[in-house]
Amino acid sequence: MHAFRREHDFLGEKDIPNEVYYGIQTLRALENFHITGIPISKEPLFIKAFAYVKKAAALANEQCGVLNREVTDAICFACDRLIAGEYLDQFVTDMIQGGAGTSVNMNVNEVIANIGLEYLGHAKGMYHFLHPNNHVNCSQSTNDAYPTAFRLALYWKIQSFKQSLEALQKSFAAKGEEFKVVLKMGRTQLQDAVPMTLGAEFKGFSTTIREDIQRLDEVKMLICEINMGATAIGTSINAPEGYPQIVTNILRELTQVPVVLAEDLIEATCDTGAYVQVSGVMKRCAVKVSKICNDLRLLSSGPRAGLNEINLPRMQPGSSIMPGKVNPVIPEVVNQTAYFVIGADMTITMAAESGQLQLNVMEPVIAFSLFSSLTYLENACYTLQSKCIDGITANVEICKNMVMNSIGIVTSLNPILGYEEASSIAKEALATGKSIHEITVLERKRITQAKWEEIFSMDNLINPKFINF
Repeated sequence: MHAFRREHDFLGEKDIPNEVYYGIQTLRALENFHITGIPISKEPLFIKAFAYVKKAAALANEQCGVLNREVTDAICFACDRLIAGEYLDQFVTDMIQGGAGTSVNMNVNEVIANIGLEYLGHAKGMYHFLHPNNHVNCSQSTNDAYPTAFRLALYWKIQSFKQSLEALQKSFAAKGEEFKVVLKMGRTQLQDAVPMTLGAEFKGFSTTIREDIQRLDEVKMLICEINMGATAIGTSINAPEGYPQIVTNILRELTQVPVVLAEDLIEATCDTGAYVQVSGVMKRCAVKVSKICNDLRLLSSGPRAGLNEINLPRMQPGSSIMPGKVNPVIPEVVNQTAYFVIGADMTITMAAESGQLQLNVMEPVIAFSLFSSLTYLENACYTLQSKCIDGITANVEICKNMVMNSIGIVTSLNPILGYEEASSIAKEALATGKSIHEITVLERKRITQAKWEEIFSMDNLINPKFINF
């Protein structure tokens, strides 16, 4: 049998199980929002960020003479427990909800209040000693507390995701060095182009990932602008004089995140452009990583009837009917993760566009989408790096033979023979199956064997130099 306590709000009364630390407004949200089945406890950094926000607010309110030392100490004690990762199971509201995040804010307020009440020696629910709204939410609104906590959590999650990209970039760079003398055919429009090295191809993958790391650093600073102290719509109603800057300074000191107070709190309270920017960078990362995975699947295709230039690690049997088949399952799962992130970007775009007047009520779905995208793509990058890239090997002879049997090498003869003659040789090679060497050197005698060897030496193919007669 559960023991209950009776709590009330302006809609009425409800019985709350005595063992839980949340209260009536959280219970209403639990009853109302059955959407994702994913509670906010699954984003522990979000809870940690909220605890920092509430602690900073309590300290700022004490400094402004609004809260006394006893209440402030109780709130700070509770926040420190949340920052340490305790009481996560008490955060039960669904990640997607109506109310612009009010249910999340009140879930946090109620849990902090009840932890604080026990710290003060009182029973849960004795809110006349420590109230979720009057004390824990003092000088705040959901409309400044929620987005500030969201931005803190985003900052930390972006940093974590950045580390996964850095690991992936280093793996590609290492393969670029390992394969730097592996000659292969470059391709455009899936057709033979001109020779290159496999190392240069993997170095290119490394470079494109490094560019996205730089974009993450830029966008991470964009979300450091917060609207704490804006309260309901940016006018700072119910906040004491000087509170917005004081609470921002305290939050920066507590978290070591370089947060700054927005210059225009009205604009900052309704604008979600920073989230669109973060999502755009995430989409860019997803698109580029997915493109690389497409390339890896093409380069490893076969093994007998495809390109077969590289070997991906063999992770698992690939078919329930075709014996011996092994599929590129790691690039495939990364592709699918990228598609999710790209779709989430559209959700964020529409949610950001749908805000009206002084508030965007769609922030919960923006938070859910960004948190999910960051988590999934981080996992995907680590999976790609550890289970695929690090174990790739090159089929050196296959790569070289494709180059020497290719029509594309005729491009190197343009400076000597001219485009028209080179085109004629290419056309004959395609029609007859003869090699470029056979037609150019042996039959037409357009260049000597010595000149051929100079043009098509390994050194010149890897690092091309201009050669003419």
